[in-house]
Amino acid sequence: MSDRFQLSLTVHSPDATAQIAMRLGEGLGAGDVLLLHGPVGAGKSLFARALIQSRLAALGRWEDVPSPSFTLVQTYDLEDVTLWHADLYRLGDPQEYIELGLDDAFEDAICVIEWADRLGPLIPPGALHLTLTPGKSADTRHLLFHSRNSAWRARIAALEEG
Repeated sequence: MSDRFQLSLTVHSPDATAQIAMRLGEGLGAGDVLLLHGPVGAGKSLFARALIQSRLAALGRWEDVPSPSFTLVQTYDLEDVTLWHADLYRLGDPQEYIELGLDDAFEDAICVIEWADRLGPLIPPGALHLTLTPGKSADTRHLLFHSRNSAWRARIAALEEG
């Protein structure tokens, strides 16, 4: 479980970022935690929204996917699992995530967490981290995936092939 790895990709449009999110989203299941990092405007919300909308579309559903900046958490029922989308930008104390129910969600839901650094030492050790960094042009983004959980390795390698 502690075989750290990483994958770096560069994309040149919001659509390319969304395509990667959709491909990643296809394979997510109960207990998968995706932690999104990066500065304001890096594309965390775009990535989360594309991933969630693609999962809903696969079920024949179209729903608006608002940023949970003020509600902190939005949940989406996908036939066999619940997807949690959290934006922790306004989270003051990492312990508050327990009040939100995220500790339970980490066990049996798909979790997509923006501003994941706010969790501090409470970050799940098997999570997949994605750091989005703006490039030199307005639409270029550098995506760095990394995890200590070797179960992510093949799933992330498939993104490079796509």
